[in-house]
Amino acid sequence: MATKKRKPEKSALTLPNPHNPPPHYNPPVVCEKIVEQRDVMVPMRDGKRLAVDIYRPEMKGKFPALLAIAPHNKEFQTPEFARAAQWSQPAWSRMWFGGAEGGDTDYLVTRGYVHVCGNMRGAGKSEGGGDMHWDYYDLIEWIARQPWCDGNVGMVGISAFGGAQFTAAALNPPHLKAIFPYDSMGAYGEWHFRDFYPGGVIHTMMFLLDSCNVVHLNRGQPGKLPPEMEKKWKEAMKNPDYLMYPNIFNVLVEKGQTMPLLFNTLIDPYDTEEIIAATEKKFKSIKVPAYTGAGWYAYTYKLHLQGSQQWFQNIKVPKKLLFTGPAHLQRPFHSFHDEILRWYDHWLKGKDTGVMDEPPVKIWVMGENRWRSGADWPLPETQWTKLYLDSWERLRPEPFVPGARDAKARPDTFAQMPPTQTNSVSRLRYMTAPLPGDTLAIGPIALTLYAAIDKTDTNWIIILKDVGPDVSVQTARPGETTVPNNLHERELTRGWLKASHRAVDPKRSKPWRPWHPLTRKAQKPVKPGEVNEYAIEILSTANLFKAGHRICIDITSTDFPSGLAGAHDVEYAPYHLCSSQTVVHKVYHNAKYPSHLLLPIIPS
Repeated sequence: MATKKRKPEKSALTLPNPHNPPPHYNPPVVCEKIVEQRDVMVPMRDGKRLAVDIYRPEMKGKFPALLAIAPHNKEFQTPEFARAAQWSQPAWSRMWFGGAEGGDTDYLVTRGYVHVCGNMRGAGKSEGGGDMHWDYYDLIEWIARQPWCDGNVGMVGISAFGGAQFTAAALNPPHLKAIFPYDSMGAYGEWHFRDFYPGGVIHTMMFLLDSCNVVHLNRGQPGKLPPEMEKKWKEAMKNPDYLMYPNIFNVLVEKGQTMPLLFNTLIDPYDTEEIIAATEKKFKSIKVPAYTGAGWYAYTYKLHLQGSQQWFQNIKVPKKLLFTGPAHLQRPFHSFHDEILRWYDHWLKGKDTGVMDEPPVKIWVMGENRWRSGADWPLPETQWTKLYLDSWERLRPEPFVPGARDAKARPDTFAQMPPTQTNSVSRLRYMTAPLPGDTLAIGPIALTLYAAIDKTDTNWIIILKDVGPDVSVQTARPGETTVPNNLHERELTRGWLKASHRAVDPKRSKPWRPWHPLTRKAQKPVKPGEVNEYAIEILSTANLFKAGHRICIDITSTDFPSGLAGAHDVEYAPYHLCSSQTVVHKVYHNAKYPSHLLLPIIPS
């Protein structure tokens, strides 16, 4: 009797994974056991040594290697930590921890790769002192010479591990064949001002990250700083917007003995032309294929979402771009490793995985909850569409007609008291009517805002939301005079601009991405009562606003810590330093001052 062949079972329910794009490559397992070498001290050219852990297949042969290196403690990348963390914690778990992001050792090694995890110079078990400039070059070339390596080296890991990949690639070590720098830090100076603090608005992520810092510090008494730094420190100590936060006050009075990265930002919160020039030189120095990206959660990080787009748009190599979903990746990091090995099996093993035969951009679309692809970024088919702020909290597609009565509306107003006086955040809100059909927005966004304030500075914080569904209508009938207050609201992204940094460089700007110099020279106090134009970059997103939903923006000037004395729930969604004064904000929307939102609408 012939045996019937069973067809593979196909689920009637399709649930795409927002953290794992198709086509779901399945590299074969080539071994079951792993050989571990811990705390191997690798000499650099100046004699200093970096500490690395090496995990390799327990089988004969030579293998390509994937290096993960960062200031984060390499002990968080070990199997025992993954086991203690129950192997994976989702973003909403109170045990989620960002630093465990060097890659899934078990997955990588059992599929024929050596996984090397290390600490950079001056962090963890690595030695400090000297100059680390050539360390990644030397370490990659050391790996390539080892008897277990076939001479092909890539890199793996996200966030600081991702930023290290572009730094290494810019040195052009001969055996580095490709990189996968996801959540790749900022392009303009990694930790520096532009990508980490969009619009020049300072936040507290560096403070919130410090509890697990393993960078070597010689902490002592606060003392006199070099003359130029001492001058800047004295200026910072006169800033009441800093001094009202006890945690920020403490960083300042310690004069760099604690949290030096945050301290340096506080006393010198500016970009420089030198950093911009160095970054543009670095773009040109990248010669290896690069697969970068971020998740839609990364608008709160800012530097990962900003940096990955800057890298993709500016490097001239085989490249790909990936945007995953709105919840952060699980920790320890193990997401989309099939896509990582699809990339490396192509570039390091020479296999035909099809990874370069598909469109270069992959995008998870919120609201639609599915994957899309694109030929470039921003998407070439984008229709840049304006929505105008109007009275009575409305967003409208029609521009104001000069001379018409509705083109003469008075400004809307909100006042914000500082966190020393209130726990309430004031706002203005503008929404479209319920949409008649599905509306797809994918890409960068900008708000042109005409506004006046009664002080010399403030923060503008713009929040884009998907509100609805809403079946209501607004009329004069009882119960229909207002938009229902119980509609579901889903935050998509935000934009920031410090009012004194409103200057724009027209040569570097695009309609969807205003370029603010953010330099000390370009910063200019606001004249109270004067109407100014503010071009505000809102960080990229991808969302399907379904029929019956509303497109909504909230305009505010602050957000507050969720805990006491500067404590906060989520390290990568930090609060921002706001004005220590009560500030009255007036937003104009008429023919003379046509405040408007620019959206990247994708035609159906």
